[in-house]
Amino acid sequence: MDYLSIIKQPIAKDLDDFIALFNQSLTHEDGMLGSALGHIRQRGGKRMRPILTLLMAKNFGDISDVTQNSAVGLELLHTASLVHDDVVDESSERRGQASVNASYNNKVAVLVGDYILSTALLHVSYTGHQRIIEYLAELGRTLASGEILQLSNIQNQAISEDVYYQVIKQKTAALFEACAAIGAMSGGATEEEMQKARQFGQYLGIMFQIRDDIFDYFDSKEIGKPTGNDMIEGKLTLPVIYALNNTDFESMHTLAKKVKAGTINPDEIAVLVEFTKQHGGIEYAEEKMSEFSALCMKYIDSHVKDKTIRDSLIAYVDYVVQRNY
Repeated sequence: MDYLSIIKQPIAKDLDDFIALFNQSLTHEDGMLGSALGHIRQRGGKRMRPILTLLMAKNFGDISDVTQNSAVGLELLHTASLVHDDVVDESSERRGQASVNASYNNKVAVLVGDYILSTALLHVSYTGHQRIIEYLAELGRTLASGEILQLSNIQNQAISEDVYYQVIKQKTAALFEACAAIGAMSGGATEEEMQKARQFGQYLGIMFQIRDDIFDYFDSKEIGKPTGNDMIEGKLTLPVIYALNNTDFESMHTLAKKVKAGTINPDEIAVLVEFTKQHGGIEYAEEKMSEFSALCMKYIDSHVKDKTIRDSLIAYVDYVVQRNY
């Protein structure tokens, strides 16, 4: 099934308008800055977050300039956070192409990220909507807090599913949450409607991150990172957390400690990945996605009346769960 065509159908023209505005925001005449922004523009992507903003606005009213500038502000904030994350994580790739820090250097990457963040604030100011401006500013704080929590968790010897969810709720889920909530606000939703849309976005974001984490246990050129990359960065994700907490293999716990200490080698990572697969980690993570998917469907049943938008959001949920890159 071509999920993306169904997802985009109600907002095809609006999405084109968003892409044009977003690309314009990442354009600069200066040589190095212009080159770095052009490098980022080439990533493209499927625009799942701005699509969510547009769909939620249309569910509650119209897609307006407020919606478009909100969507651009949100996507720019997300883009800036990725540029900075690559510096923090010392990543050399992003979506299958060289990261900004790898193509230039850390100094350039940090400054480019700062420029994009300021551009995000500029676009959200164009909305003239105080609540949306406050929400985006608070989102920036949440994303930074989540990144710090993730870094501090690497030093924590406990292997906790609760902490895993705390981290992703302040990172990936917070972005989807904001896209749904701000989209709803821009479309004229009431406070109660906005809060329910926000919760829907959080469920989507949690599913999205769990699916991303599952990818790390399999080889894939499409996602631009090798198997076990999260472990190389000191991160233990839901599949391995489940496997470790539901078995009693001291040797595997020793390897998990080496992940957190940053001393694990590729062969040991391969052992831990295989252990996770053999002890139900992938199946457990997929079960959790199914639980959040059911909550998303319940929201759609109760709060989305237009059939076209309804079909689009159902396809959106299915795509998040079933995507293979």
